[in-house]
Amino acid sequence: MIAVQIMFATWPIVGKLTLRTLPAVALVGFRVAGASVVLILLARFSGKLQLIERPDWPLLIASCALGLVLNQWLFVKGLSLTTAINATLLSTSIPISTLLLGIFLGTDRVTWQRMLGIGLAGSGVLYLIGPGRGDFSAATRLGDLLIVANSLCYGAYIAVSKDLVRRYNALTVITWIFIVGSVATIPPGLISLSRIQLSSVPLLVWLEVAYIIILPTAITYYLNAWALARVPPSTVAVYIYLQPLIAFVVAPIVLGETLGIRALISSLLIFGGVFIVARTRSRQKMDEADILEST
Repeated sequence: MIAVQIMFATWPIVGKLTLRTLPAVALVGFRVAGASVVLILLARFSGKLQLIERPDWPLLIASCALGLVLNQWLFVKGLSLTTAINATLLSTSIPISTLLLGIFLGTDRVTWQRMLGIGLAGSGVLYLIGPGRGDFSAATRLGDLLIVANSLCYGAYIAVSKDLVRRYNALTVITWIFIVGSVATIPPGLISLSRIQLSSVPLLVWLEVAYIIILPTAITYYLNAWALARVPPSTVAVYIYLQPLIAFVVAPIVLGETLGIRALISSLLIFGGVFIVARTRSRQKMDEADILEST
């Protein structure tokens, strides 16, 4: 999950650069179509691609709509209309919506340790970014609302897809999600591409698109599904709090910025929260093992 968040954290930065040239809908189409090809090849070579049984298709379509189609459209369009700081700040609502929906669906359970860990990590993000650093003005309001809607959709996706990845292998589930998602995202993407001259798009932009397809999309979605088959949805979601921390660590390397005491304190809060959630899960698994041994 740490590797997932490192790759996910680079997506808004590279995506913001790419959106200067390509329309948001076109970028979503490229991202989904390209990742579909990568995942199909990976599944074929590994021999892990299974057929989804007919009774599971409604859940597959719901997971696709929440975690891919709506999630991608809302985030990319929202990112084009707001700032990267706003997008990062508003995305921290994902773990809360994941936990609440997971409790409602019965795929997760609330414990005071888990709530403490989520709250602690969330406070670290808020302190790191600082709500005062966000530009929540009328100019970014629509983009901010789209990011909030994206966060709710992605949180719901993590919660509802748990049953699928538990019964099928992760590569099968995520490959079919992207195949189904291509039907909804590729046609609008092609239409939006007609508004620009592809021959004028620089090579660097195509390299950025390739990077987005492979790392923050195909690999991260697969690893996220793999982890979801092994831990509760709220545990997967809480690692999202590492994204702003990773961005602040990368900033000095890429931009030459300096880190102050704020980043140090935030780091302790975020890692402390993630540690509590992860430790709670480890204790739960040991307790379950003890019960099995006693029976």
